[in-house]
Order: sequence, then C-alpha cells, then structure tokens
Amino acid sequence: MNGVDFHDMKVRAPDLDRTREEYAEIGAAIQGADDAAACIEAVRRWNECRNAVDTWGALVGLHFNQDTRNPDAKRALEERDEMSPKILELDLELMRKLNASPHRTAVESEIGKHAFDLWEALITTYDPAIESEKIQESRLESEYTELIASGRVDYNGETLTLVELGRYNEDPKRDVRHDVSLLRWGWFQDNAKALDRIFGELVALRTSMARKLGFDDFVELAYRRLQRTDYDRTDVERFRAEVREQVVPLATELRRRQAERIGVDRLMSWDEALRDPQGNPKPQGDHDWMVERAREMFDQMGGGLGEFFRLMVDRNLMDLKSRKNKGGGGFCTSFPDYGVPFIFANFNGTKGDVEVFTHEMGHAFQCYCSRDRFPIDYLWPTAEACEIHSMGLEFLTWPHMGKFFGEDDADRFRGIHLEESLLFLPYGVAIDHFQHLVYENPDATPAERNAFWQEMERTYLPWRDYGDLERPAAGGFWQCQLHVYRYPFYYIDYTLAQTCALQFWKRSEADFAEAMEAYVALCRRGGEAPFQELVRGADLTSPFQSGCLADVVDHARAILGV
Repeated sequence: MNGVDFHDMKVRAPDLDRTREEYAEIGAAIQGADDAAACIEAVRRWNECRNAVDTWGALVGLHFNQDTRNPDAKRALEERDEMSPKILELDLELMRKLNASPHRTAVESEIGKHAFDLWEALITTYDPAIESEKIQESRLESEYTELIASGRVDYNGETLTLVELGRYNEDPKRDVRHDVSLLRWGWFQDNAKALDRIFGELVALRTSMARKLGFDDFVELAYRRLQRTDYDRTDVERFRAEVREQVVPLATELRRRQAERIGVDRLMSWDEALRDPQGNPKPQGDHDWMVERAREMFDQMGGGLGEFFRLMVDRNLMDLKSRKNKGGGGFCTSFPDYGVPFIFANFNGTKGDVEVFTHEMGHAFQCYCSRDRFPIDYLWPTAEACEIHSMGLEFLTWPHMGKFFGEDDADRFRGIHLEESLLFLPYGVAIDHFQHLVYENPDATPAERNAFWQEMERTYLPWRDYGDLERPAAGGFWQCQLHVYRYPFYYIDYTLAQTCALQFWKRSEADFAEAMEAYVALCRRGGEAPFQELVRGADLTSPFQSGCLADVVDHARAILGV
C-alpha cells in the first residue's frame, strides 16, 4: 500500500464475526506454539490485524473531525465506537495468552520486555462488564467535540466558529480583545448546562468503570489506560511541586513584564494572548505559501525531514485550513496499513499556525521513522514521550522562523515562544491537578468542580483576572480544554515533554548539530522503551528528578533578561 494518496485510501469496517474467528486461530497458535519462533509468528499475524483495525479507526475518526456535520461520517464513528470495545476485548485476550505463554521469556528477548509491560497495563483496563459504559463514554466525548465545533458567534459582520474567533485574541486593540472574549465566553455560558451534563456523565461513567475493574478511583484506571509503566501519581505530584517552586515565580514576573510591555496597568485574561504592543508576529502568507516555506525549512534542516515533508505534501497527508463544521484543534494520527501519518490543524492566520504545524510535524516525523517497528505497540511511544518529538521540533525549527515571519519578527517570535513555553507549564500542571481533584471527588457538583479550578488558578496562575467575563470568573475556564473531556490525564504529558523539549532548546543553543542528531535518534526509537528510559537514552534529565527545571529556568532568565 506504499505510495497511496490520502484521497484514495479506503478501508472497510471489520467484520466482527470474521475478526473473532481470526483471533481465535491466533490464540490457538499462541497456546499451541512449540517454540518461540512459532509464538512470534502468531504475534506477527496478530500485528497485521491490529494494523488494519487501527487504520480503519484512524480514518473514521479523521473523517468525522473533517466534517462533524456529515451524517455518513457520524454513523461510521458510531459504528467504530460500538465495535471498539469488542475488538479491545479480543486484543486483551491475546495479550493474556502471551503473558501466560511458556515461551514468554524467549519472545521477550526477541521483541523486548516493554511490549509485555504495556500489555499488562492494558489488560487491567477492560472487562466485558464495562462494554456498554465504554461505548457511552465514546459517545459523550464525540458529543463534546460536535458541540464545540457547532459554536458560532456573530462579530464584525461575520458569523465565525470559535476557532475563527481566536484570531482576534491577539488583536492590538484592547477593546477588540475584550469584545471577542465576551462573545466567546457568552457562548460557553449559553451552553453551560450541556457542558456540565456531558462532563458530569463522563465522570460518573469513568468512576463506575474504575470501580467495576477493582480500582479505588478513575485516576488509577486512567494511568493504566495511558500505559504509564515507570511512574505513578506520586511522581507527578513531585513534578507539579517542582513547577510551583521553579516556574510559577518566573511566570508571575513574565506576566508583570507583559503588562508593562503592552501598556496596561492591570493584565486581564483577554490581554494574555497579546505578547507585544506591535501585535504578535503573524505568518506573512497564506496556507500554500506557508507549505512552500516549510518545504524550504525542512530541506535545510536535514535528518530526513525534507524528504518526509515532501511525501506528506505529495500524498495529501495534511488538512490545515480552518472551515465550518471542522473539528477544533490540531492532532496527528496514523494509518499503519499505509505506513504514513496525517496532520490535522486549523490555520487562522496567527503565529499559532506555525507552532501547531511544527508541533504536529514532530509527531508525524517520529511516527514515520518508526513505521516498521514491531510490534505495533512500538509505532508510537507512550504519550508523554510522544510530546517530546512535537515540542522538541518547535524549538529546533527556531533558526528558520524568518521564512515565516521575516527576520525582524522572527526574533520577536522566538522570545514570545520561549515565554509561552514557560508560561504553559503552570497551566498544564493546573489542568492535571484539577483532574486529580475531580476524579478523587467524583460526586462533586458542577459548582464544586468550578471551585476546584479556581483553587488551581490561585495556586498556579495567580495573575489571572477575568473581570466581567462571567463564565470563567465563576470557575468555568477548564471547559474549553478539550483534553479534560476527551483525553483524561493526558495533559500532564505536555508539561513533562516540555521540560525535555526545553532541554533540547538549551542544547541546540550550544551545539545545534548535536541536538538535532539526538532528536532524530530519539524519533527513530519510537516506543521501544518506557518514558524515562527514552529520556535517559537521549541524555535528558527526567522530569521526576529533583531540580529538573533549574537549568532551563536559569538559562531562560538569562536569555529573557529576567
């Protein structure tokens, strides 16, 4: 299937009866294997099945996000959501048989112990008793996506999606920023009941599933779902404390300096996106122009990025333009049967277009580097390691930002990007801490959940002031964060990875070639090892190590003159 254009990719939904038969044959082959070679051959057959299912699932999910109002895409998504728990159950049964195989040690030596650790984590996350709840969870997650995608506001003679409205967040005129914030949060206020209902049902479902599976709360189940095999919530708590001690004081000073820089006495939430009185730097061309600049950039960077990007363009493996009914945000997915990833984004004419694009390109490049890894569990690392590739590439592309912004504005962009990368850390751990509070107190009311968020803002974001924005002032800001609804406990992964990406930045300032070589080597490892082993292998300091942020914070202070 190599060389296939995205528009020609077609897959059928699995035939569940035939899939069950095939999995039964593979299970029998595992149990009846005379030696490790026969067992591994069964794993290869299983791998082919998983490749096909993952390709189908990724295409279905992507098509829905490309047009959330398309009835065929929605029906296909519902079919996938109905079938996924059943296929997961089949996968888990094979994992159990492999774990119990007398040839396990020999198979481990061939494919690595990490695969078995990943399987052991997943085995504990599902039982047929929670099948209906898993299906309902997927439906509620899709309902949130569809609701946000349906958001419309009228401004300046236009009807805009919430994503399109975002381009005004960086407008140099303060009254414009305030007005669009009122409109945006007015929409969230108008839809507060639906947002509260969806999340309340998700919390109840996830808590119920966790208890049926024998966990004390959903936190434990979520960590297992994310296959965190070499750290736990105690490690994460320690990291959050490191951010509070090392980064929050710096972030508070950066916000104070920002207020002075943009000429306001009191920094309000609608001022936060504007980093410079000239207005934030913007790309100097449209979508097609940016793709051409990216082609030049990746050709010059080397490491295989240029050839890979040309493949992405030539085979239409990117959907970057914002449009009506398109799902929000940006992500990278992959089609294992075709050996390629896909980048989804929503360009809106801001500097964020460059940041999101380079971020998702980092994911895509790693996935492509790992496309031949066996088994499929190694195609991607666990989520926090994945985000090192994306956030790391954001920094490694710094020398080429003049292509997008012009040389003068490129310096401004780099300063803003560094500040925002540091400012993100307190927000990211606030989202994570909030989710711990929510799922450790699953019977909390909507008002109590909002109070949890207000506590997080006082702890990690003490500068934040919402003024007359009713919904966020009452603690509802978290409801715009897609990950809280769709990807519980994923968000800390961005902060763990940012800690590592900032180390790549510091190294690239001293020796770009060395940093680039280490980055490409990390991408090529895929998911063959757990997070902390991958980090150590790239000569990075683990975020769970005391003082992990001290060096990059000191270097950032020196660069920023703080």
